[in-house]
Amino acid sequence: MPDKSALRIVAIGGGTGLSTLLKGLKKYALPTGGPKPRPPVAEITAVVTVTDDGGSSGRLRRVFDILPPGDIRNCLVALSEDEAMLARLFQYRFPDGSGLKGHSFGNLFLAALTNITGDFAHAVSFASEILAIAGRIHPSTAANVVLEATLENGEKVIGETRISRSKVRIKSLALSPHKPKPIEDTLRAIEQADLITLGPGSLFTSVIPNLLVDGIPEAIAKSNALTAYFTNLMWQPGETEHFSAADHLQAILDHSRQDLVDYIVVNTKNMSPEVLDRYATQRALPVDSDFDRLKKMRVSVVSEILLAETEKIRHDPDRAADVAIKLARLGRRRRLIRETRSDSGSM
Repeated sequence: MPDKSALRIVAIGGGTGLSTLLKGLKKYALPTGGPKPRPPVAEITAVVTVTDDGGSSGRLRRVFDILPPGDIRNCLVALSEDEAMLARLFQYRFPDGSGLKGHSFGNLFLAALTNITGDFAHAVSFASEILAIAGRIHPSTAANVVLEATLENGEKVIGETRISRSKVRIKSLALSPHKPKPIEDTLRAIEQADLITLGPGSLFTSVIPNLLVDGIPEAIAKSNALTAYFTNLMWQPGETEHFSAADHLQAILDHSRQDLVDYIVVNTKNMSPEVLDRYATQRALPVDSDFDRLKKMRVSVVSEILLAETEKIRHDPDRAADVAIKLARLGRRRRLIRETRSDSGSM
């Protein structure tokens, strides 16, 4: 009998890329209206990197010894039903005031909840309930980790902010302390998922740090879910200049497992010359899909129009979410087949 329960999607990443995908997925995670509301199409779990050390998040981290709240705040806003009002409130930054200037209300809200509950992960869970968001959000680890990079010239750079500003190509990443423990709820969500997404978002500071948490790559590989990487649209100056889609994928595999990713999702829509010229002045060009090399890497390629119609080059939330739902349906079928075979073999 087919499983008609909600598709289970685990979205892993950070920064604006993850919140963009979540914003699109939200419509699938809310019940449809009408006299007989239908249940949600999907259940969403976001797993968010916690290595940010800049801006308001970095200041709160240093003062209160808590995990950085900024990326979590963006995900709360993206999954909130009344996104317009919550965005205005949570993204509000105090323009002045001793000790307040530059802080966002959402970051202060999460910092206060952490002090009340005594645990950042519990604070995020409480915030999710208070705001009645369309999904669950977990930090990738409860450990107060610092991101460390080794550059191709052998130099070591410590801290996400400094790494993102580096002019030298990044060779490898690590977390300190090494191999921090994951949140148990994250491992449980990965085990039960139909689809696990990586990205879009900053490769070295938003996506890969999650895969450096002890047990997360192993849980993904063990899961019956499909795993899909949503490739970035543009190079990121200081991190991924001259990176093709295959280069992005190889960096993920090098920091996790070579069998981690089943699908890679790339954009097919051309960008306007005017916008490209503007980005080129910042040393940012479109990511080449590099189909021949991707084929040799034995991943399936999904080519779709993913570009948003805005002045900035961004993923379209709805188009990215539509791709994720299609892949989740494929993942559900694969998971059911594998579970059936497993049950038959144990009889």
